Amino acid sequence: MTADVNKTDGPGATPQAGPEAIKAVPVRHPGRYVSAAVALALLFAIVYAFAQGDINWGAIPDYFFDDRIMHGVWNTLLLTVLSMVIGIVGGITLAVMRLSKNPVTSSLAWFYIWFFRGTPVLVQLFVWFNLGLVFEYINLGPIYKDYWASFMTPLLTALLGLGLNEAAYMSEICRAGLLSVDEGQTEASHALGMSQAKTLRRIVIPQAMRVIVPPTGNEVINMLKTTSLVSAVQFADLFKEAKDIGQNSGSPVEMYFLAAAWYLIMTSILSVGQYYIERHYARGSVRSLPPTPLQRLKAAVLPARRPKGVPA
Repeated sequence: MTADVNKTDGPGATPQAGPEAIKAVPVRHPGRYVSAAVALALLFAIVYAFAQGDINWGAIPDYFFDDRIMHGVWNTLLLTVLSMVIGIVGGITLAVMRLSKNPVTSSLAWFYIWFFRGTPVLVQLFVWFNLGLVFEYINLGPIYKDYWASFMTPLLTALLGLGLNEAAYMSEICRAGLLSVDEGQTEASHALGMSQAKTLRRIVIPQAMRVIVPPTGNEVINMLKTTSLVSAVQFADLFKEAKDIGQNSGSPVEMYFLAAAWYLIMTSILSVGQYYIERHYARGSVRSLPPTPLQRLKAAVLPARRPKGVPA
């Protein structure tokens, strides 16, 4: 038998008091305050050093929305989108080729990935730009015929250099996504009479997107920054326009900071888009989606509503 806490010894006796409430004392972390103070001091020192440096900060807002800068921003975004389209389409094709049971197809895909992942992007850009030494002109019969130097424009060079290189990386991402889908899904679709192409399009790829989307978002952001290399082949991207303005205005370092600010703005916008795309494709893998940043902000600012009937 268990003893009753409020048991009395006799008539008129005072009930015994219950156990005393436990007073929880939070653990102190003095190291956190020390590290925070050191971090803030370092941040202040860096900001102070830049503020005292011989930099004309006023030149940055003067050229921030300059027509040449905005033209470079547009070209950078355009090149990023087109290169990623080439990379994603090529990556899916190469991934399917790698998974093919045909040894020739699989070997060709492996060689492509090995070559383009093993050479720097800048080297590939210069190779495409100077292939006129090998092919004097391009001849497509009655459709098109011209000298290679005229055919290989800076835009086409940038698209081939970035897009084909990106296809090699996207192929491995797509292959990992396709392999993440259980083989039973493919077997079940084949049992229902679906072809291999329809199985990939309707069954495998939609399920693989949950694995493919996060690294693809990182590749998009990385591609946006990698476009700065195309200034070496005279394509008028953001970095080249900012560099040209800096050389003409006598403020080269200031224009580098301006370009860095624009890259930060564009990558931040892409990061927000990546978050919501990942959240969309995570609907089938988690029971409840995590709150969005806007929902977290509302929860932190607005008071929580109490259910009706519950006292305050």
